[in-house]
Amino acid sequence: MSDELKAVARERVGKGAARATRREGLVPGVIYGDKKPPLSIALPAKETALAANDSSFMARVINLDVDGKIHSVIAKDVQRDPVKDFVTHVDFLRVGKGSTLTVNVPVHFINEEASPGLTRGGVLNIVRHEVECDVPGNAVPESLEADLTGLDIGDGLHISAVKLPDGVVPTITDRDFTIATIASPAALKSEDDGDSEAADEDGAVAGADAEASDSGDE
Repeated sequence: MSDELKAVARERVGKGAARATRREGLVPGVIYGDKKPPLSIALPAKETALAANDSSFMARVINLDVDGKIHSVIAKDVQRDPVKDFVTHVDFLRVGKGSTLTVNVPVHFINEEASPGLTRGGVLNIVRHEVECDVPGNAVPESLEADLTGLDIGDGLHISAVKLPDGVVPTITDRDFTIATIASPAALKSEDDGDSEAADEDGAVAGADAEASDSGDE
């Protein structure tokens, strides 16, 4: 996915101007932050939709070309039509030199084949698809890698087991929170339940045979 987008400055603002922008096949947006005045912009709808549908869109720095001037920004909010789901507005935050950002970083799980629990039919139960982190503005990670090597059924993967890039700190600091667990498969539970029922039935039959034998002796 490209880290660049093009846009043009918008002179008119407000709901009416935003609707007119969308009728022209553009997406209204705004750039703010870094102690500078907000800048209203319009982006091409197709390119913006492609970028916004990428899971890392709100967790990476984008070079936004506005009328030939490059702005280093990160997407902070994407608004969508509630019915048709197309992008209706995007807010961008300027990334200043030496700045720190708070972003939701996607978690990617690796080495599933090296997890004994998964190879035995366990199920990966993802508790957090993203982790909110404070990150350097010039080094926003696109994702965090969570290694499943060695995890068995019943095991959990916590944030302490995830190798974080330099300068990246989770905003939750008071506990070693869970990223994912390896759960027992429903099929195995069903088989276990079936075995238990069969054992109960066998016991009932055996008890009935024993009673019949005793009554015959009488």
